[in-house]
Amino acid sequence: MPAPARFIDIHVVQSVPFANLNRDDTNSVKTVQYGNTLRTRVSSQSWKRAMRELFQERIGQAALRTRRIGERVSRELQDRDWPQDLAQRAGGHIAAGSSIKFELAKKPDDAKQTVANKVLTNAMVYVPESAIAELAALAEEHREALENAKDITKPADKSVLPKDRIETVLRSRNGVINLFGRMLAEVDDAGVDGAVQVAHALTTHETDVELDYFSAVDDITASWSDATGSGHMGHAEFSAGTFYRYATVDLRDLAGNIGDDPQAARELLNPFLGAFIESLPQAKKNSTAAHTIPGLVHISVRTDRPLSYAAAFEKPVRAATDGGYAAASVEQLAAYAQAANKLLGTGRVLNHGWASVDTKDLTGLGNRRDSFDDLITDALNTAFPHHATEATA
Repeated sequence: MPAPARFIDIHVVQSVPFANLNRDDTNSVKTVQYGNTLRTRVSSQSWKRAMRELFQERIGQAALRTRRIGERVSRELQDRDWPQDLAQRAGGHIAAGSSIKFELAKKPDDAKQTVANKVLTNAMVYVPESAIAELAALAEEHREALENAKDITKPADKSVLPKDRIETVLRSRNGVINLFGRMLAEVDDAGVDGAVQVAHALTTHETDVELDYFSAVDDITASWSDATGSGHMGHAEFSAGTFYRYATVDLRDLAGNIGDDPQAARELLNPFLGAFIESLPQAKKNSTAAHTIPGLVHISVRTDRPLSYAAAFEKPVRAATDGGYAAASVEQLAAYAQAANKLLGTGRVLNHGWASVDTKDLTGLGNRRDSFDDLITDALNTAFPHHATEATA
């Protein structure tokens, strides 16, 4: 009897034209030295946010990460026709009512003065969006106590709301948190180990950072022709290249988060894998529109351990004689996958397959599928054989 599925690995080769998907603090393209060559890099955090937003849209659930949860509850209460002052006090008591330390926000025009009840938690809370309504309901339940309470004006002030009830809400989770995890050490048992691991994306080949000089025309000046020069000028950094992207899902960790419910796991993983394939960070989208899709997607279901193929590109890919890195990157990935799996033992791979825009057949990546949807369905049927469904036509 074969060992049960433990990991689902997904590998993507994707060409991105002139863009800056992920900038550093100086607005520069992020890079990494790998194989003694400079590569363009997109951080896992950046691509993870893009895929999480698409994933949330597809499953109809959302999670909220913020230091301003009290202010968000205040707005909810005002929408429920609470007086503004009382709603703001309630929000302050909500934010001050857990084990998370807090501070008061400063006045915009005076950094030495704080704003009563405008509480910022020292740690970012990450809760289902539905938690806002639950916290608002808790405030409504204790409205009389809040009406008689003092404002929160300093970090030593105590909330009149029940701490255990607030922290129960802060521990709540949904599919987004069960999949991606949550770090919240300040509240007991609120942390969630994520089942998804996402690598930084990097180009398979050496890249250069391009400086783009730009200017903006002043329409009035241009119409009147009474002066020369532009209304504004500047420069920005961009790059282009073929990226290798990788993520893995630990099915055991996911089961630990949601319980032994293969159907529920499948309902999360189907949209997650699709979101990983189709998501793209949105930085500079209005000026670059770099909306490509992957040229190749490879998914494998493993019994043993995750296996990234990033090492396939430690030696940078060389452009084909007629130009282009994508085809050579795909061939290099396929050759490495075949060699690595042979070295580890092919019995550890329960299923692997691929889908591509290229018509050329590949060896080393398993069975070819006609679409990304078919590829995902095939992998999930292997991972959850008792809940298999038919692949889409």
